[in-house]
Amino acid sequence: MTFAASSTEVREAGPELEYKYHDHEELTRYLRAVSASYPALTALYSIGKSVQGRELWVMVVSASPYEHMIGKPDVKYVANIHGNEPVGRELLLHLIQYLVTSYDTDPYIKWLLDNTRIHLMPAMNPDGYAISREGQCDTIHGRHNARRYDLNRNFPDYFKTNTKQPQPETDAVKEWISKIQFVISGSLHGGALVASYPFDNTLSAIFQSYARTPSISPDDDVFRHLSLVYSKNHAKMSRGVSCKSGSPRFENGITNGAAWYPLTGGMQDYNYLWHGCMEVTLEISCCKYPPAHELPKYWDDNREVN
Repeated sequence: MTFAASSTEVREAGPELEYKYHDHEELTRYLRAVSASYPALTALYSIGKSVQGRELWVMVVSASPYEHMIGKPDVKYVANIHGNEPVGRELLLHLIQYLVTSYDTDPYIKWLLDNTRIHLMPAMNPDGYAISREGQCDTIHGRHNARRYDLNRNFPDYFKTNTKQPQPETDAVKEWISKIQFVISGSLHGGALVASYPFDNTLSAIFQSYARTPSISPDDDVFRHLSLVYSKNHAKMSRGVSCKSGSPRFENGITNGAAWYPLTGGMQDYNYLWHGCMEVTLEISCCKYPPAHELPKYWDDNREVN
């Protein structure tokens, strides 16, 4: 699935949403306003709280938001697992806006919401976001949660025992995906322009000479297809252009995770190996926290190409 529609298209009336970065209180007010305005299409719920007590909000957008139905897949997007990578956070808010305002006027959106349940979590790491700063492209300030744990290194790992203390945010996500049988997922990041797919780790990663080689899953062909669908519908990703000098180039804008760099405790491997959910990691901005005036460009870059 890719984002739909250009920022320049006229939307139906709905809760106002500017192209700006929304703090946790603004994000909460917006989600509640959408839920109140579109009760037949949305359900707002929290899967838990962050270290500092911020709700981990999820909004379901579907013609049947409160009921799982046989044959109607549950899918999800998760953004802002790294607090200083908030472009995905804002794109998910705008995606919610577009979905609910287009249901009555766009036949494709109506079909999509009639036949799927889309769960959108704009901010998995609200505490890290709270200390991040706009315009910081490469810093790690705000990447971690309030206890200074990288949440994308905090999940159980098949290839290597993860000794890091489980965090409230990752515990909440683990419980969430144990209760809902998600079939497909996208995790939105920043700092590169590529769609990355499992495996992120490999048994040979402990030997430095074998690092940066692919770690192939049994569903490698499907993962490559899913990644290519996103990359080729993105305005630039499939070109495989490096974000900066010295950065790797990615053929067709996709990569096996371990071939890029191996990591232990990643969320996408956990989704796949523990729960059979096919998650890909979508790196959607070269700058981790670009200026807010660039957000319309990122929306347009990630919309579906007609």
